[in-house]
Amino acid sequence: MPAAPTARKTRVAVLISGSGTNMVSLIAEGRSPDSPYEVVLVVSNIAMAAGLEKARAAGVETAVIEHRPFGKDREAHERALDALLVEHEVEVIALAGYMRLLTPWLVREWEGRMLNIHPSLLPLYPGLNTHARALEAGDAEAGCTVHIVTEGVDEGPVLGQARVPILPGDTPDVLAERVKAAEHILYPRTLSDFVGRLHS
Repeated sequence: MPAAPTARKTRVAVLISGSGTNMVSLIAEGRSPDSPYEVVLVVSNIAMAAGLEKARAAGVETAVIEHRPFGKDREAHERALDALLVEHEVEVIALAGYMRLLTPWLVREWEGRMLNIHPSLLPLYPGLNTHARALEAGDAEAGCTVHIVTEGVDEGPVLGQARVPILPGDTPDVLAERVKAAEHILYPRTLSDFVGRLHS
């Protein structure tokens, strides 16, 4: 008997600014035969971002659209980014350490199709310095959150969370590594679930 046709995978772009560790996990999950998505493009706003080489080593197409030439015109930068995503027939965006505040224009263009991972248990500690803030508050646990991107910073609907204990003697750097390990499990799983629901 002929093999059953393979279901088409949703085309995902990952946006990075740095090392791309979450990106690596997303690419690996997308390569699984039963994954509903595949990472078809990795884009950075920084030409020297270490994650770009990791993506190339994994055989994923990469692109750089630096923000500096656009000066303060963030929307112009995003329009160039959007044109690239459309050209590659991207259907879902996964932000993975993309260190840019997005304009309402881009958020609206990709409304309901752009995810982000944040290193805290939202709504606790949106923004930066999440681990130091959790330690200063005396919290018993920290974690990470995958959410839909909306116009408010780290305010979108939560899709998934992972919790990790805060241990005696933790520093922000030590806690960050524990949370990062949880991110690498949570983000691919949550993206798969999200994409699966899009087509159900």
